[in-house]
Amino acid sequence: MALATAVALAAGLTVCPPATAAGVRIHDVQGTTRLSPLAGTTVSEVPGVVTAVRSFGSSRGFWIQDPAPDDDPATSEGLFVFTGSTTPKLSVGDAVLVSGRVSEYYPGGASAGGQSLTELSGATWTVTSSGNPLPAAAPVNAATLPARWAPDTGGGSLEPLPLRPARYALDRYESLEGMRVAVSDAPVVGPSNTYHELWVTADPARHRTARGGVLYDSYRDPNAARLKVTSLLPLATDPFPTANVGDELTGTTSGPLDYDSFGGYTLAATAVGGLAHGTTAPEVTRPAAADQLSVATYNVENLSPKNPQAKFDRLASALVTNLASPDIVSLEEVQDDDGATDDGVVGAGATLTKLTDAIAAAGGPAYRWRSIDPVDDSDGGEPGGNIRNVFLYNPERVSFTDVPGGTATTGVSVTGTAKAPALTASPGRIAPTDAAWKDSRKPLVGQFSFRGKPVFVVACHFNSKGGDQGLDSRFQPPARSSETQRVAQARLVNGFVRRLLDVSPKADMVVAGDLNDYQFSPALGALTAGGALTDLVRKLPRDERYGYVYNGNSQVLDHILTGPGLHHPDYDIVHVNAEFADQASDHDPQVVRVRP
Repeated sequence: MALATAVALAAGLTVCPPATAAGVRIHDVQGTTRLSPLAGTTVSEVPGVVTAVRSFGSSRGFWIQDPAPDDDPATSEGLFVFTGSTTPKLSVGDAVLVSGRVSEYYPGGASAGGQSLTELSGATWTVTSSGNPLPAAAPVNAATLPARWAPDTGGGSLEPLPLRPARYALDRYESLEGMRVAVSDAPVVGPSNTYHELWVTADPARHRTARGGVLYDSYRDPNAARLKVTSLLPLATDPFPTANVGDELTGTTSGPLDYDSFGGYTLAATAVGGLAHGTTAPEVTRPAAADQLSVATYNVENLSPKNPQAKFDRLASALVTNLASPDIVSLEEVQDDDGATDDGVVGAGATLTKLTDAIAAAGGPAYRWRSIDPVDDSDGGEPGGNIRNVFLYNPERVSFTDVPGGTATTGVSVTGTAKAPALTASPGRIAPTDAAWKDSRKPLVGQFSFRGKPVFVVACHFNSKGGDQGLDSRFQPPARSSETQRVAQARLVNGFVRRLLDVSPKADMVVAGDLNDYQFSPALGALTAGGALTDLVRKLPRDERYGYVYNGNSQVLDHILTGPGLHHPDYDIVHVNAEFADQASDHDPQVVRVRP
């Protein structure tokens, strides 16, 4: 042992073996762009210290980091070594020399548009010493993260561009790939899920909601300080925290910076901070006055008789207690009577009986329902589930005007006079054979009567965002390919509303449902075009405009809109699900109270 090495060991310093004759170190492998300049080549005896080991799943391996970094902030000093389904027999603090093939791995596949991970595969290694201290974790906070998200390449790839970590947050994360990072006293902005994940914000002062989340209200700003947290610790001895929005991971949470296709850059924690619970609690809305009609929307997330009774009971409790038993409810994602079993069944009578029985048992009204069964396997959603939109209504408060003729493939139109507008079918569907509704739910239209006045309600569930590139995509701005279909759907609904207003300019109209898009999106612009509808979420204070939490962003997907005939709507998003680890659905319901 050389004298210098002996002195270093005695002083407790990390002894990292020298690079081989080729002189390749981790920062050489990582390079100054998103792709390794050595991709496709084999490197030998790259030195590093083991900072973490992933000992579970199909992507096992370990992270190494060079304790002797270069002075280029664009080059990461960390690297993942992939060992497949084999757990490496290494310990944190081992100094190693690793040889292997440099590759770029795209979680979710390159076609998904996400970032790549630079890693070594087919690796061999030699342990040269153990018990070494780890490099300090790089702090992730408001001071170290640029406010700007990413360069605008007009939808092109970021990969050829040199990293500018002082200018763009997405570049900053990439420059830390594989390195130890840390957040301190981090607010939870996305609740724990069944995959043992949660989201925090590293910038507690930025874009907060009224209840502790992070507000997403512009394509321009995806909230760069959001960070997913997972754990590398054994769950049997170190259970993952069950956290809600508004809680806080106290102290320091640290580990290597990873990336995956479900949430982007991820802190794979080897140390998880404590959990301080906040005061976030489910909301209860105010009841409607006697002369107010209350209309709600609730995505009940693939509801079928195969769901546990507890789900029906929780949905019922929310409808009765938290939503104050609305007069009319637009339900989305009601499945057929055998759920996701694809055997030709399309009826949902058993599903709806089970739900309405649970509502009655919870002290609610004896709701009746109206719906139209879809053509088998034609409306998208979970294969075999045949999800559809459904109206529940309280016959003690409102009556349904049945007009025969509505089928899965027959379109509804408007008839009558200015004082007595009517539908050609009630319930009916809007242009169900139009290509805009391919593999998507068709809007359900119903005519109701409240205190002798006709009221028209449209229940919508537009196509999902499936296939869109993520906010963390290597293509910026990310492509929103699913948007085209939603815009076409919105135009059809807008056209129907305008035909109703042509017949009766003061017609009382509510459009409600899961539109799968934001209040600032082109789809909502098309839906409200010409002043036909008002999107009520825009009437709320800015920090209350959300009812869904995705990857730590509190955002709007569900909407209630009113026509020009309804004045002074009293609108509320009732937060009972999206901010909580324990959910009956991933959507929050909404309600509006109006005086027709």
